[in-house]
Amino acid sequence: MPQLEKHSDKFDVEVVENFDPASYYEQAAGRLVIDPQQAKVEFGEALASTLKLSPDGSTILWPQPADDPNDPQNWSDRRKALHLLVITLAAVVPDFDSGIGIASIFGLAQTYHTTTGVINNLTSNWRWGGIFWIMLTRRYGRLPVLFWSQVFALAFLVGNTFSPNLATFAGKISNGLYIVTDIFPFHLQARKLNIWTFGYIISPFLSPFAFGFLVARTSWRWAYGIGSLYGAVVVALIALFMEETMYDRHLDPNLQQILPGIRYRLETLIGITGYKMTKYRSRWSEIVWACLNVVWRPQFILVAFFEAIAFGFAIGINVTNVVFMGSPPPVGFGFSQFGVAGAYATPILAVILGELGGRFMNDRIMNYTVRKNKGIFVAESRLWACYAAMPLFICGFLTLGAGIQNLNKAALILGWGIAEVAVMVNTVAVYAYCSDCFPRHQGEVSALLNLSRTLGGFSVAYFQVPWATKSGGLQTYGVEAAIVIGLFLLAVPTVQLRGRYFREHFAL
Repeated sequence: MPQLEKHSDKFDVEVVENFDPASYYEQAAGRLVIDPQQAKVEFGEALASTLKLSPDGSTILWPQPADDPNDPQNWSDRRKALHLLVITLAAVVPDFDSGIGIASIFGLAQTYHTTTGVINNLTSNWRWGGIFWIMLTRRYGRLPVLFWSQVFALAFLVGNTFSPNLATFAGKISNGLYIVTDIFPFHLQARKLNIWTFGYIISPFLSPFAFGFLVARTSWRWAYGIGSLYGAVVVALIALFMEETMYDRHLDPNLQQILPGIRYRLETLIGITGYKMTKYRSRWSEIVWACLNVVWRPQFILVAFFEAIAFGFAIGINVTNVVFMGSPPPVGFGFSQFGVAGAYATPILAVILGELGGRFMNDRIMNYTVRKNKGIFVAESRLWACYAAMPLFICGFLTLGAGIQNLNKAALILGWGIAEVAVMVNTVAVYAYCSDCFPRHQGEVSALLNLSRTLGGFSVAYFQVPWATKSGGLQTYGVEAAIVIGLFLLAVPTVQLRGRYFREHFAL
């Protein structure tokens, strides 16, 4: 690695011959030169001419692909798209499975002779497993951990399908792992991350929508059985098409060769190949502390806490609305099971709109800020999307609260949809920003953000229904919106103003 010195916010490269692009990408986290012309100013023409560019020649590729066909950054677009599809389908599994409980909430309560409140609390997943899986990922690779986590999720869901009692039913599932940054260059990551985020945000609405109609006519066990079939399809897709995407650019490419044959494929899938590679990967002493080493950094914890509460209150809508929609007046709307299922088309359409709008917005923000900064990307620019999301968040929550309080169906549908659009846009911005700040710890970032939204989201189910029943939906959702806006004003402008200082003094 060459000696890189900061002068007027520039990196001067003293030893061109020894320049290590992988080390630069990691050490310059949050501030990347992506314009080839600006690279000549920053690095000098000799070094800039060696950097690999996008096919149209307008953007420097970060991380710089290795001269190795096994590097996932060098894969074909079709191969990358297939992996993105499978990992998005896998990301759907946890909340999709949890959402089956929402569609089946009244049937479960009747079968197990308990209340909908107990079932609501039980089906609100508390998933600490993501941190554990990420530790294994750092040690054994992406593919085997993804495969086994989905196998265990499938096993738990099959157990729920045939569970004879409530104690057996209370199994938890693990989360999918995110590999977008393994296979896509930096300038495409937000767009692809938008697709992956779309998968797990839409997932808790798909099962209540699809299975609500089914449960209205037959046993809830059919819903869990079909959910198990979906999990089995995901496991099969992983086994047949997914490849190991973890690639160490500091390691000899010969040690990371992909060998032909079914035996190597099977060994990689179940973890034997990953076990053989452990001597070249991070030590357990480093892995165990990695998440704690990330979580306290100010550039992370401020926006992560804001995202946890914002996403938390929004996901609380999903597990709360079903109770109000299904309860008879004057407490709720008195919807039939068909009506409740149909209402879940609202957040599904909202998340689709959020994905389409967010994709366009993130690209426009990045391109505009890069031009403004003379060809240099600064991570804090990702957070400008939050400014577009928060007015929608306020509008959606207040409209939803008024709809629940006054039993106004139009307000319920409109407010719910607007709120979910806001969550989609905001979540992608936060994930992209944190990923840009910690390029060597993107797995830990994913696990910690998943944990934060889980703790923030599924805890809401325990207090939101009693609060709204007692004080009215407008007060409940109005206070929640005010809390989120307060955290937004505290976290996002602070990180944008002080982000450079945080990255220079608290980088990893």
